[in-house]
Amino acid sequence: MPSVCFYFEVHQPHRVKPYGALRVGRDHHYFDDTLNEAVMRKVAAKCYLPANETILRLIERTEGRFRVSYAITGVAIEQMRRWTPEVLESFQRLAATGCVELIAETYYHSLAALYDVAELREQIALHTALMQEHFDQRPRVFRDTELIYNDAIGREISELGFEAMLVEGADDILDWRSPNFVYQMPGLPTRLLTKNYRLSDDVAFRFSTPGWPELPLTADKYARWLHGISGNGDVVNLFMDYETFGEHQWAETGIFEFLTHLPQFVLARPDWDFRTPIEVVERYPSRGELQFPRTVSWADEARDISAWRGNDMQRRALSEIYARAPAVRQRNNPALLALWRRLQTSDHFYYMATKTRGDAAVHDYFSPNDSPYDAFIHYMNVLKDLDASVLGPDAVAPVGW
Repeated sequence: MPSVCFYFEVHQPHRVKPYGALRVGRDHHYFDDTLNEAVMRKVAAKCYLPANETILRLIERTEGRFRVSYAITGVAIEQMRRWTPEVLESFQRLAATGCVELIAETYYHSLAALYDVAELREQIALHTALMQEHFDQRPRVFRDTELIYNDAIGREISELGFEAMLVEGADDILDWRSPNFVYQMPGLPTRLLTKNYRLSDDVAFRFSTPGWPELPLTADKYARWLHGISGNGDVVNLFMDYETFGEHQWAETGIFEFLTHLPQFVLARPDWDFRTPIEVVERYPSRGELQFPRTVSWADEARDISAWRGNDMQRRALSEIYARAPAVRQRNNPALLALWRRLQTSDHFYYMATKTRGDAAVHDYFSPNDSPYDAFIHYMNVLKDLDASVLGPDAVAPVGW
């Protein structure tokens, strides 16, 4: 009985405001609350509220046969609580159906897995507690920021007791294997669910792309593509940003109609169903170990970490923020610790990318900055002020490029 496993990422960063050199030493508020509130309210109206209502209706209409999962970052929930509490309430209604699984991730959507294992563990603990507080669920499955993963990260996550992890189904990693089976970490019991990026990206990126030969992508056509794995797969893992629905793909494209009708066409085959990640690993056996000798992610064409560490600006900014860990922790100040962690959010470094062609267009779409260089300058000025106003000039060890 093949299954469809839907996973949606819900994330909004605390964006840094334009922070020129003249602000250093004078302005200690680093985030653009006006912009952050405007974005949250816009995405709530275009995506979160209508998509949540659609999902709730589908769960009710199918009597619980339609099932989905979410990872909602801590920084997104912070902003929901502050500006759009109705969005948080709508996610809570979904969780209460018993048909929605909450996935753990880093509270601050950070790159701690690449820089600071102790910080990674603390952010996971914070996020797990947040899921328990707001949704009465203790996550059993983990996904790292932007599906960043390698074997070393996997071992850390397995040690924390997670039963499964969501990862990118990169072609060079899978080699001859299909993403449509369950695998597991080498020498460990923790399972791996690999994203079927082709079928996921058909919805997330190509759904309304002019010139795509498959336009229009209807629910019945897509269901036929899914059914095509019958006999050659156990599960189709469809992982994507939740903002796909209504924000990246506007309502005018027909994306909500597509979502509304998809379950009926998938479930028209009685041997098919929808399952959440933990239900998938409970239902299907592992088809073997899967090694990740390189670090992968679901970002850009390369599916690596160059979206955040591809140039000298990004590498310097990342080194600088994590180098401040000892000085921040020595202060034993919860507000300072939260501020430092907000500055770890991966988006800040994503905005500094200097990629070309299609990758550049995606980075530019998300960035509030005029250029990657502005993003870097504003961020580094913030760190200068943090040093001057809080940490002191001798608090950070020298970090090179």
